[in-house]
Formats: sequence, C-alpha cells, structure tokens
Amino acid sequence: MASMPQKITTFLMFEGRAEEALDFYTSLFEDSEVVDITRYGADGPGEEGKVVRATFALAGQRFTCIDSYVQHAFGFTPAVSLFVECDTDEELERLYAALADRGEELMPLGSYGFSARFGWVNDRFGVSWQLNLQGEGQGVDA
Repeated sequence: MASMPQKITTFLMFEGRAEEALDFYTSLFEDSEVVDITRYGADGPGEEGKVVRATFALAGQRFTCIDSYVQHAFGFTPAVSLFVECDTDEELERLYAALADRGEELMPLGSYGFSARFGWVNDRFGVSWQLNLQGEGQGVDA
C-alpha cells in the first residue's frame, strides 16, 4: 500500500532560529531528518539564508517550520505542546534533559496522578513538550 501524504502537519513559526531548532530536534529522535529546506535569497523579503520554509521529520512524523521576517506580539505557548511517548526511562530522561537545557521546566520528571513517569518543558526556542513513559499515562489536561 502506498504511503499517503500527511494531511495535517504541525507548523512552527520561528523568528530567525528555525534551522537551529530543526537541527536540534532531528538530533534527538531516531528516524528524523530534514526533508526539504528553502532559504531567503539576497532579494529577501527575509534575512538572507534564513528559512522560508522547511519540512522535517521527527520519529517519522513530519513538521513544517519557517523563519517569519515579521515580528509578532505572540510566540509559542504551552497551551499547544508536542506529546512524546518514550519507550524507556533512559529515553525519557535523555529527551527531558536535552529539551530543558536553556529552556523552562514546567513539570519536573516525576510521578503524577495521571502518569507514573512524566515531565513537561518549554525548550530553548519556546516550544512546549510533554514527555511520558509509554503506557504510563495520557498527559496533562489541566
């Protein structure tokens, strides 16, 4: 059976750090790659070399990102987060440490009523991640 294109894709808008973010994310997960990247040229409208649009995969799941050349009064919010089911405690701890580095810990790794092993962070780019040990819970619904 032929693989169908992904109909709905998470879209991340950065302001100048898109390539840094996608390189960081693809280094963390197996089956990850930069699929396609288009950069601004000397004629703009964004800064030359920054990302017009990029497609990348994390654990086989595709994402799209851009570097917005327009400054916005908003950024990422934990109201929308990427939920990761980790296969092992070692994977959970590795991802948590990497994503929390220069980021913000929202819920430290621990046992919560909804999960025996869970953590929640905003990474250095402001993207929110919920990390759960596979089969241990369903995430925060507060």
